[in-house]
Amino acid sequence: LKKNMASSSSARRRRLQYLSPTEALEIGGGGLSLSPRVKLLLTLFRSDPAVKPIDEWKLKVALLDFLRSHPLSLSVPDDDLVIRRRPDLHKRKRDEPVASGTLYVRDLGFLKSENREGDEEDEEASRKRFLDWRSTFVDRLAGIDLNLEGVKFKMTVEIPPADDFELMKKSWEDYYTSQLLDSRNYILSLILEQGSLRRAFARRPDTVVVRGVPSRWFAEPRVSSKASLLVTHTIFSTLGKIR
Repeated sequence: LKKNMASSSSARRRRLQYLSPTEALEIGGGGLSLSPRVKLLLTLFRSDPAVKPIDEWKLKVALLDFLRSHPLSLSVPDDDLVIRRRPDLHKRKRDEPVASGTLYVRDLGFLKSENREGDEEDEEASRKRFLDWRSTFVDRLAGIDLNLEGVKFKMTVEIPPADDFELMKKSWEDYYTSQLLDSRNYILSLILEQGSLRRAFARRPDTVVVRGVPSRWFAEPRVSSKASLLVTHTIFSTLGKIR
């Protein structure tokens, strides 16, 4: 049993290490999975001096039509595009945005590819294909102009910092390194001032903080609706060794 468990754990680590950016990862065996998606932040500006009120619904419909038509031909459900009008538009300056939004692209199956032997691409090739497509997609969206019943808009598109792994990793390392140094300085000051050592902890870059999710996701079925330490450990051990 121990051998099988070790083998299974090793297989999960290998699978996570070589996971494609377009591939979902099952965690914990209880029906939970981490699913890939592209998230974009949209900002809309008026490109003419019109003062006609903003119609969020028409903006959304126009953007969805663009996303679903050739050459993008993306499968984007209505709920995965949110457009919100900025408050106090009558007080805005001419160069300030009139609306903002969020776009999710979850169906990335079209990015999967096979080599000549019929095998799937390796992780590096798959990641490059994904990043190249995302960059091109952002450029296309950022370059469009919308004309709704004579009212013209231009749009900027941004990838959230949390979706840029390398940038996020560096940010984590810089932040938590400073936190660790601060905690060490704090402990040293306690020793010097009080002659005693108190426990102080700093979060590391590999710290995972989970908030706002249903506790039943981490519960044992048919046992309790409360989170179980065993189930929680099983789920997160899929991502790596728990310290």
